[in-house]
Amino acid sequence: MSPTRVKLSREQVAGDFVKSVNEISGQNVLNCYQCGRCSAGCPLTFAMKCLPSQVIRLVQLGLEEEALESETPWVCASCLTCHARCPRGVDLAKVMEALRAIKLRPGKKDRINLRDIPRETLSKLPQQGLVSGLRKLTG
Repeated sequence: MSPTRVKLSREQVAGDFVKSVNEISGQNVLNCYQCGRCSAGCPLTFAMKCLPSQVIRLVQLGLEEEALESETPWVCASCLTCHARCPRGVDLAKVMEALRAIKLRPGKKDRINLRDIPRETLSKLPQQGLVSGLRKLTG
């Protein structure tokens, strides 16, 4: 991830994006104090440009575009190693799932019915996103 200059504001850090991630995931991302144990234990960091702890920091700072453009949520296997290692009990797999849901369905928090998704769209969606939707956003 290349360094960028970003001006942060209170509204951004306590904004809608952080609230949405917290609401969808059921986690408080602000509980993370960046110890790095999640990234140190993740078996898939070799395939990530942005470590799990870095994605959490992007979310904490309200940097929506940067967090949603990261490939990390899509690489995450939801193996829960990060959650087992987290001294604050933050379940990063749920946060990654929330980021996938926000990316796939911008602005929508309601339940979905898979029958309403056209077949041609279903064949193009990433499997991880579909599994996430089946677990969390179906009624």
